[in-house]
Amino acid sequence: MAISSRILGKSGLTLTSLGFGGGPIGWRDTKDVEAEADRLIKEAWNAGVRYFDTAPYYGYGNSELRVGKGLQHRNRCEFVISTKVGRLIRPRFPGDRSEAQVIYDYSYEATMQSIEESLSRLKLSCIDIALIHDIDRWTHKEQQPMRFQEALKGSHRALSDLKARGSIKAIGIGVNEWEVCYDFAREAPVDCILLAGQHSLLRQVAERELFPYCETHNIGIIVGGPYNSGILASGAVPGAKFDYAPAKPGVVARVRQIEKICNQFGVPLAAAALLFTLRHPAVTTVIPGVTTVQEITTTVENYRAPIPMELWAELRKLGTFQ
Repeated sequence: MAISSRILGKSGLTLTSLGFGGGPIGWRDTKDVEAEADRLIKEAWNAGVRYFDTAPYYGYGNSELRVGKGLQHRNRCEFVISTKVGRLIRPRFPGDRSEAQVIYDYSYEATMQSIEESLSRLKLSCIDIALIHDIDRWTHKEQQPMRFQEALKGSHRALSDLKARGSIKAIGIGVNEWEVCYDFAREAPVDCILLAGQHSLLRQVAERELFPYCETHNIGIIVGGPYNSGILASGAVPGAKFDYAPAKPGVVARVRQIEKICNQFGVPLAAAALLFTLRHPAVTTVIPGVTTVQEITTTVENYRAPIPMELWAELRKLGTFQ
């Protein structure tokens, strides 16, 4: 089964419904990481993936460098790429990417500068999707309201200008809190939202208000973190992670229930978790992060896994999702 494509909201962009999350390859620091990143992107491409997401923050610029290098010989018309603004990355020591200063800046000028620097790292002349990154409460704590307003008046205005000039094709936000996405979308026009870790077999609260709003206003949803940072891929094993921390007993118990139902239908948990995210009509694509070629192979196999409708019906009875 080929990887299908969907239109991203009102942007007109066509994205493969399975994308490549470029966060993990930015943070990797193994000896042969550059060659490994090339292999990962090549494997994803050969499988039919044509949407690639990255950001300056991932590996302090390394993700953009590696994604750009992996795509440099591909026809530019054949893939869609997204990156983000809101953090300027500055090395503490010249030429040293192992340590960096992360400067939060959602001003108009910094946003323009961030896009220029991303283009340089990616070695591209244009970016398809630009997302305002992490204007959430968890990141900014008590400063979040100020950063939110700064992004509205600065980053959003800058990206709107770039879109009007044709330098980018779609603008949006990339945030891990659905409430912030909802608030921002009601304040300023966006084409899309990258929502990470908030739409999964374990979480569907965004479906109550955010998703209906996006459907009504033709805003495309890009789902990140479909496995909630691990447990929906690994299952309820010792040390399983949920939201980047050891899963609490209640979460482990819920996953065991989901696994039991998946096993009854012969469906891998990870396949159910991945494909669940694409069931909602507001969702355009899902972008799991991958670190090895085997993970890409497995992810594509899970994407292509046949899921009987009875499985979803049983999960509804369990109360896993609405």
